[in-house]
Amino acid sequence: MKPQWPQRIADRLVRYWPLKALGTSLFMALFFWAYFQVLHHPDGVPWVMPRIWLDDWVAFTPYSFPIYASLWVYVSLPPALMGNLRALILYGLWVGLMCLLCLALFWFFPTQTPTVDIDWRHYPALAMIKGVDAAGNACPSLHVASAVFSACWLGRILWQLHTPNSLTWMSWVLCLGIAWSTMASLQHVALDVISGAVVGLVFAAASLRHIRNTV
Repeated sequence: MKPQWPQRIADRLVRYWPLKALGTSLFMALFFWAYFQVLHHPDGVPWVMPRIWLDDWVAFTPYSFPIYASLWVYVSLPPALMGNLRALILYGLWVGLMCLLCLALFWFFPTQTPTVDIDWRHYPALAMIKGVDAAGNACPSLHVASAVFSACWLGRILWQLHTPNSLTWMSWVLCLGIAWSTMASLQHVALDVISGAVVGLVFAAASLRHIRNTV
């Protein structure tokens, strides 16, 4: 009798878990170091990203912070559910290439979000982000690119694990929520989000073509 899908997910989570945990932690530490180096030392004066009609549809929502922060759990799920070392290594290489491309764009073509007249002291959680992650490194939104890349990979993995379709839909709803939160928290404008989604889709499509089996 084949194990049910919850057991299949549990089996994936414990497979190579020390390597997955260490690799994900080291990747994030290296990424944040590079990200903040580029953020504080751009190659030129950042260009302010323009707002478009879509920005008027998304209101500032202080309580968007938990959804915004959930990205760091969300992007950990695909490697945690990976089934073999080849897939795990290729996933890391492709997501690394995506990050390098965005970091290069941030450095050579620095951008920032428009300034807003808001007293961030009234919103402690968002004030913390504004204090650490400045308005630069705006376009494309690497936050959105990472979410879309992860959603595509999760869709593939959940399909292979024969999980209910509802899990895939929940994954995409969270992905869309993360994209929305980048605008609702005023971390990005619509053009950042759109370009980030395109980057995520392109790298996901290219990487998944090289993965035929993640079991």
